[in-house]
Amino acid sequence: MKKVILVPALLVACISMLLASCGGMVTKADDGVVVDSDSIEAVLEAERIAKTPLPVDQLPSVSEIDYSITVFDTATSGVLDDMKNVYLETPGVFTFRGNTLRDANFGGQVKGTPTKIVQKWVFKTDFDGTHTSMGTWGGGSGWTGEPVYVKWTDKQMARFKAESPALTADFAAEEIMVGSLCGNVYFINFQTGKASRTPIDVTNPIKGSISLDPSLNGNLYVGQGIPKVDPMSQLGINLFKHDIFYYSGRDANAWVRWCAFDSSPVRVGQFLFWPGENGTIYKFLVKEGELIKHSTLRFRAKGDGAAGVENSLCVYKNYGFFGTNHGDILCIDLNTLKPIWHYDNHDDIDGSIVCEVIDDVPYLYTGCEVDRQGLSGYCHFLKLNGLTGEVVWEDKLSCEKLNLGGKHFDGGLYCTPLLGKGDCEGMIFANICQFETPNKADFVAFDKQTGDIIYKVRLKTFAWSSPVGFLNESGKQYIFAGDSSGFAYLIDGKTGEILFCEHMVNNFESSPVVVGNQFVVGSRGQEIHKFEIQ
Repeated sequence: MKKVILVPALLVACISMLLASCGGMVTKADDGVVVDSDSIEAVLEAERIAKTPLPVDQLPSVSEIDYSITVFDTATSGVLDDMKNVYLETPGVFTFRGNTLRDANFGGQVKGTPTKIVQKWVFKTDFDGTHTSMGTWGGGSGWTGEPVYVKWTDKQMARFKAESPALTADFAAEEIMVGSLCGNVYFINFQTGKASRTPIDVTNPIKGSISLDPSLNGNLYVGQGIPKVDPMSQLGINLFKHDIFYYSGRDANAWVRWCAFDSSPVRVGQFLFWPGENGTIYKFLVKEGELIKHSTLRFRAKGDGAAGVENSLCVYKNYGFFGTNHGDILCIDLNTLKPIWHYDNHDDIDGSIVCEVIDDVPYLYTGCEVDRQGLSGYCHFLKLNGLTGEVVWEDKLSCEKLNLGGKHFDGGLYCTPLLGKGDCEGMIFANICQFETPNKADFVAFDKQTGDIIYKVRLKTFAWSSPVGFLNESGKQYIFAGDSSGFAYLIDGKTGEILFCEHMVNNFESSPVVVGNQFVVGSRGQEIHKFEIQ
């Protein structure tokens, strides 16, 4: 027989809120509130787990790396004041793949069985024809290039109208922000596709995904990716003043000279974490219109040179996970930046690690490219236990490099994998560039428990863009994937059936942001597009 306890009526509101998410029972009695004690205990246990940090003892694999931590702000404790995934608390998409887990949980929705993708608007960027040491980059957006989507409150709208010098007649609550290869940050009315503010010129091309502070304090974080003007830098932009408040410049102490910042920074507690291709993880104390460098981590595998980080930091609680250009996967404690464990995944890791939490255990999904292996090798696509770095399963997919127009393109994984939802709950999806025949790539569905390949869908060319998912009212998942020749695919996630395939843009190299049954994604060729799935 279940126990019940009487709780003073003063606590009823608090208890009701706690139990609402758990389906617990709360009923009123004359002298208090009758509460299912099992439900109360479950809620309290969930709260305890959420606030309990993960272990910070270093595992033996840390001996495989050398590292150095420098603390600049000794007056500020480095301990996180909160470990919540704050990106889940405010409507909008503010960082690459939506939140700290990088799981693209955008909440995309469609009705029935969708059969087509329709273009709603096209926004044109400028074109920069400057010849750099790495070629001409033009406009539009590239890899990873995911836009920010925000829906401002009335109070925030009023403040922008009172303070910002940059608003246009099309400024509205729903806004898209995107970094461009032409070196501008653009602001677009989500509904009309018209400029909502004047662009901000950051000089150097932006390849990665910009990041909006989830506190909506007006801080926008932008990383430069190509040195039209040296050096490349991390930038902080104050959206209320419409100006740049932080410019990092070159880090003279970095272990890697190349100082691009393709990684999309992420906010945890009072800090912002920002990996760089200069082999450094940066930790900043965040204030409105201000970034204060707190500490840095530099690292390298023993017997190897230091390596940069192009992917975006994946976070669960006080753990941060990332991969390097040399194939190292590190788990670090975000309170101290000390490494917890290290795993060698053989080759360059550009796609961001995805985390799935089961019973307070973070499980990680990631894969590598064929770069350092030579002209051919394997994409090692795997699942790790995030507490230990131990392999749960591993797939080895044969891949080759592609030589095209005097340039080479690595085989393997560039996208960030997509966790299945609804009827695809036991699956995970990724685009794998294999190049065994000219331009070959496959959209691959894996079994999350075993790593077995459930099916492959042949794409018309290689694909760097990350897939995104949509659920219908019956819980069936449909997936959008785009390839580098500009073909759009709508795929039944469960079966792999292609429901729609059509050439729609110059290319899909950037990753989409999803809002309902619509998504916004950039393309080379000076274009940012909004599409609707019907």
